[in-house]
Amino acid sequence: MGRQIVHRLLVSLPALLGVLFLCFCLLQVVPADPAMIIAGPDAKAETIAAIRSELGLDRPIPIQFAEYIGRVLRGDLGRSIISNKMVSEELALTIGPTVELMLGAMLIAVPCGLALGTLAAVRRGSITDRIIMAVSVAGVSMPVFFIGLILIQYVGFKWGLLPFTGRTGPIWDGGLPSLILPAVTLGAVLIGPIARLTRTAVLEVLGADFVRTARAKGLRETVVIVHHALRNALIPVVTLIGLQAAFLLGGAVVTETMFSWPGVGRLAVGAIVSSDFPTAQGAIMILAIAFLTINLLVDVLYVYLDPRVQRS
Repeated sequence: MGRQIVHRLLVSLPALLGVLFLCFCLLQVVPADPAMIIAGPDAKAETIAAIRSELGLDRPIPIQFAEYIGRVLRGDLGRSIISNKMVSEELALTIGPTVELMLGAMLIAVPCGLALGTLAAVRRGSITDRIIMAVSVAGVSMPVFFIGLILIQYVGFKWGLLPFTGRTGPIWDGGLPSLILPAVTLGAVLIGPIARLTRTAVLEVLGADFVRTARAKGLRETVVIVHHALRNALIPVVTLIGLQAAFLLGGAVVTETMFSWPGVGRLAVGAIVSSDFPTAQGAIMILAIAFLTINLLVDVLYVYLDPRVQRS
């Protein structure tokens, strides 16, 4: 197990460097000059040139990137151009809300998707199966911002049931109500794919010999479905959850912006709009690390769900 984790970490490093380099190059072509932003619109050309030299912006891009990686390895992510605060300090304030949002979305999407998919498989061909699949298709077809706007308009604004802007605090300190609408918005779009794949995987397992053997032993149908069928059907479902991690992170950016949620995604959007390159690079790096971490956790889950993966 430890060797597999170390191997996955080593494989993830080139991917992380590639993401950082691509992001670094894309930010270089943005039609904005950080030195001019710092100096102000009325600054002289000599002042702007001096700031560019101090920041190292007059050097070739490969050298700038190498220096940036060196600072990152020392824990220095730079200083925000807009707020003049350390990027690491701003990220430290936004990582917690983003983790809360993603965990809340997964706690909504995964149990609901597994339950609906399993129920549709057990009731195959019934009206329940058709309704669940219709709702799943509708959920897949609706974008994140549409679901968010509907919830904001009715649940938040018209009915006034839940707060729909900002974060009132951590979930253990009265912040749970403000988390519900963003988490439901982000998790709703994942319920459909998880339910559809769970239904297909459970249907394949229900026809296996070990399921028939479990039923022949006189086990209760609930035990057969949950312990034998669903557990052996989770491998492709876990794979889907890992593949949806990128979509979840992208949806978190939209959701945080809509609900004014103070997370990494909202910070990244604000930094890109205001041409705050150090903050944007730091936020994108955190999102890339989160994506790679989720995929690593998926690989670890494979071993617990199917011991044959570890033996192979």
